[in-house]
Amino acid sequence: MKKRFSKILLLIVFIECFTGCESTKRVAEDQYLLTNNKVIVNGKKTSSETINNLISQSPNRKILGVPLRLHIYNLARPNRDSLFEVWLDSKPKRRARLTKNISKKQVNQLKETSVGFNNWLKKTGEAPVVLNSAKTKKSKRNLELYYKANGWFDNEVTFEENKTDNKRASVTYNVTTGAPKIIDSIYSTIGSEVIDSIYKASLPESFIEKGEQYRDIHLINERERLTNAFRNSGVFHFTQDNISFDVIKNLQDQNVDIDVLISDRAITTPDSIRREPFKIYDIREVNIITDYSYSKRNQPFQDSIRFGGYNLYSFGKMRYKPRALTDAIFITPGDLFREKDRTLTYRHINQLRTFKYPNIEYAENLDNSLSSIIRLAPLKKFSLSLGADISQSNIQTVGFSVNPSLLIRNVFRGAETFQISALGSLGASKDDNNDDAFFDILEYGVDLKLTIPRLLSPFYTERIIPKHMSPNTKIGLALTSQTNIGLDKQSLSGTFNYNWFPSNGKTNKLDLFNVQYVRNLNPEKYFNIYQNSFSLLNNIAKDVDYTVDDLNIPNADNPVNEANEFIDYALADPTPSEITNDQRQTINGIKERRDRLTENNLILSTAFSFTNDGRTNLFDENFSIFKFKIEFAGNLLANTSKLLGLKKDENGRYRLLDVAYSQYAKTEFEYTKHWDLGKKNVLAMRSFFGIAIPYGNSSNIPFSKSFFAGGPNDNRAWTAYRLGPGSTESSNEFNEANLKLAFNLEQRFNVFENLNGALFVDAGNIWNVLDDVEDDNATFTGFRSLKNLAIGSGFGLRYDFSFFVFRFDVGFKTYNPVYPEGNRWFRDYNFSNAAYNIGINYPF
Repeated sequence: MKKRFSKILLLIVFIECFTGCESTKRVAEDQYLLTNNKVIVNGKKTSSETINNLISQSPNRKILGVPLRLHIYNLARPNRDSLFEVWLDSKPKRRARLTKNISKKQVNQLKETSVGFNNWLKKTGEAPVVLNSAKTKKSKRNLELYYKANGWFDNEVTFEENKTDNKRASVTYNVTTGAPKIIDSIYSTIGSEVIDSIYKASLPESFIEKGEQYRDIHLINERERLTNAFRNSGVFHFTQDNISFDVIKNLQDQNVDIDVLISDRAITTPDSIRREPFKIYDIREVNIITDYSYSKRNQPFQDSIRFGGYNLYSFGKMRYKPRALTDAIFITPGDLFREKDRTLTYRHINQLRTFKYPNIEYAENLDNSLSSIIRLAPLKKFSLSLGADISQSNIQTVGFSVNPSLLIRNVFRGAETFQISALGSLGASKDDNNDDAFFDILEYGVDLKLTIPRLLSPFYTERIIPKHMSPNTKIGLALTSQTNIGLDKQSLSGTFNYNWFPSNGKTNKLDLFNVQYVRNLNPEKYFNIYQNSFSLLNNIAKDVDYTVDDLNIPNADNPVNEANEFIDYALADPTPSEITNDQRQTINGIKERRDRLTENNLILSTAFSFTNDGRTNLFDENFSIFKFKIEFAGNLLANTSKLLGLKKDENGRYRLLDVAYSQYAKTEFEYTKHWDLGKKNVLAMRSFFGIAIPYGNSSNIPFSKSFFAGGPNDNRAWTAYRLGPGSTESSNEFNEANLKLAFNLEQRFNVFENLNGALFVDAGNIWNVLDDVEDDNATFTGFRSLKNLAIGSGFGLRYDFSFFVFRFDVGFKTYNPVYPEGNRWFRDYNFSNAAYNIGINYPF
């Protein structure tokens, strides 16, 4: 490992020495390549991203200390077009000979190819950043303004340009801040009595506080806060232009006083501008045009309804139930004017997915009241979409799928949406069976979803979940069928859930009930699918010289049946003398796993999930996300099993529709945090904990509800389902368990243009706990089991296509718990044992 590291280090040094002299290749004789900026504040160097962003000129970006893009740019010729012509004419007969041999057209194409590649080098590369004294002075001014804006009124900034003989230069900025200004007193000069009253009532929320350091941003925030406070208290005509601040230096102690100036309303007339005190406005009426279009604007209304104080109009027959619309409108007749009511109305009408972006206007009446006009332009009743996908996985070489979807709006005249989606896919499996057709995997299904823009409940829920939380009810039904995928299965699921949003970024979801029924069509194919288990049985059968009709299992006509017969033979009571205790335990584990994965599943669950997403927009890279979910399954059936007359099977489990229903409790916690380090550098972290505990009618967790580790969005040094449980080196094709811990840390950085890189460390594993698994190596027994956390590290590349990110990661097994303690680090740290992952978008 040391020898390999030394070679890499030597290569980097060689590249730097070789390319160093090339850095100034495109820098003119009287110019200097900017190599470094240094900012020293009160004698201490600072690397604050905020301060660095004030510098107008930054050196060429480096990767591992090398300005790669600068060197790519230097490979390009300044005038490739002219140089190519010079090359053609450098020998008397070259142009004529080439024209004769490959034609004049091909010579021109060769020229265009040469010029095109040269232009690509320029575009991909980065031109040298040449020291510009004007920009240095601008940076000085930026620093002065920044420190003044943050309370250091008497700051002083100087700079020094350091030029060397090899055409390189660096700039050092020295900042002396002086003492910051502290806010001593806060005054207010307000002409309107109404405004003064609201201002004084809102003072506890002020951004300007006595005794704090002066900052411009606090005044900006205070202006916005006050504007919102006034406009949400009925002051219809108020704008930010009515607010200004007078910052007064206190000559006694060099601190500052602030006077908040709020002027009266300015009314412009043809001859002059007069000032009048602001007045409070209320809402007299709200008029809703339900089917507005520009072409109909002058036509008379054909239908109208008055409901709950609202006036609803339609150019044709009214197509909406009044309450479906008024529930989405927060501008209420009789209430004060509030700007936030208009904002809420915009948001909630958009969430209906029934109208285009609405138009909301106010008309002023003579009695200090307002009339609101809301124009709604309906979207088309039917909307058809089609999705297609090409995929590859650990069970298929290639797969193609189509996903047509039909959306129907306003199904029951209550702004409901009904979506019908279909799924059809074909795939080629990786099984080496030459008798099958190439496309031997088939999956098809249908998914029905009804969204109702309110809580569908027999109880009054407005006090608990008011309408400003945008509650909705979703009812879903899905049916899918798979063939030649695992054991082949049919699944039926139904959901009834409530969703509401208490505030920005917060989402609540209550699955009142979620029923899933999974039926395995070909459980007899188990040992054809899980061939590692079959091979393990074979080895034991060979060891004990087990025969059926004088044939060993590997040579039997029907090896799957023979494997099942061997399991019955080995686990008979009493145990055959040739079967050891360890062999019996292994065989019993294979049987239990076979029984669990081949049994049909019936899951009737209730779940609640909460998400707090701190992102302000899609480009925010300084945020946190917290997710929590808790789920209970089988309790309703357990409490009514006797009432329903359910019978127990030989294992003591109640069965419904000839299926033993699942009973368990499951919870998950996930926390993600991003730190924006500037210049497209992001540090991202994620932690996850999940546990599912079976009880009552179950001794284990259904495969679909258990946890797995590994894969492109988890521990990337292991492929999906190949890690764990615990320190076991399982031979199973799909490893899963009912407890999971995961930790991920990733440093993301820009390489050039849309290509980004990443360095990551992943840690985690899965374990069995409180279920029927008895293997100590796979069971979580307390904090000492944390020594079996698997650690992977690696690097990745991401290309940003704007609408999605293509991701390629290489993960190396850094700490592998399958090896003996004391010998787990870097055992498989090489490319031959690495995991290569392809993904879409970032993993967290």
